[in-house]
Amino acid sequence: MPIQFAIPAHLATLAGAILIAGCGSSQATSSAAEAPAAATGATAAQPTVVELFQSQGCSSCPPANAAVNAITDRPDVLALSFGVTYWDQLGWKDTFASPRYTARQWDYAHHAGRAQVATPQVIVNGGTAIVGSNRQQLAQTIASAGSPKGGPALEAAGDAVKVGALTNAKPSTVWLVRYDPKSREVPIRAGENGGKTLPHRDIVRQLVKLGDWRGAAVRYPLPAPSESGLRTAVLVQQGTGGAITAARRL
Repeated sequence: MPIQFAIPAHLATLAGAILIAGCGSSQATSSAAEAPAAATGATAAQPTVVELFQSQGCSSCPPANAAVNAITDRPDVLALSFGVTYWDQLGWKDTFASPRYTARQWDYAHHAGRAQVATPQVIVNGGTAIVGSNRQQLAQTIASAGSPKGGPALEAAGDAVKVGALTNAKPSTVWLVRYDPKSREVPIRAGENGGKTLPHRDIVRQLVKLGDWRGAAVRYPLPAPSESGLRTAVLVQQGTGGAITAARRL
């Protein structure tokens, strides 16, 4: 299908902004190698953050889901799948999507000076944006990015997280992310992917702002999970839609 454009209804009232979203039709190259686990510079303690923005209603997204699903078990990668809402109009409402996740993708676009968002899109460490279905590019971008850099130490403390002190820190946001690590097979009954069953992994189910951080050590209590079986990660991110400087699974 040709690239389609739509204005997300919940963002259409932003004064002076023309908000356009695109769903491409490119397919993943089947011969592309999986992202290598070695030589990325990332560690389990500070994993590379790979955020996939996708929609069950977009015909271009299944190859990107498969590409990101293939790296979810790597200890040096924190893969997160965000369902966006702006393709719900194509005949199928994404079962995991939230306006909050759509807004997060727009934050990245605005920070980078992009006038539109698209699916499938992967953002690595809050910076580099690539087409999510290109496995070779995904592997290269992860290897080049390595661990988030320049941020504070993060430490689990029971039902809280401790963010360490850091001099000359840039104003940042501390995010709690809860995601479902299980494989979820979703039968799609309408729209562009009608008749397909799409596997999802590391689906984001909660995204909560814990607070603003400006360099002092601080302890943030963690809210209760919205459902059982979720895993938890904490991100430190510069400004709104900026670089992720620290990440940790709790």
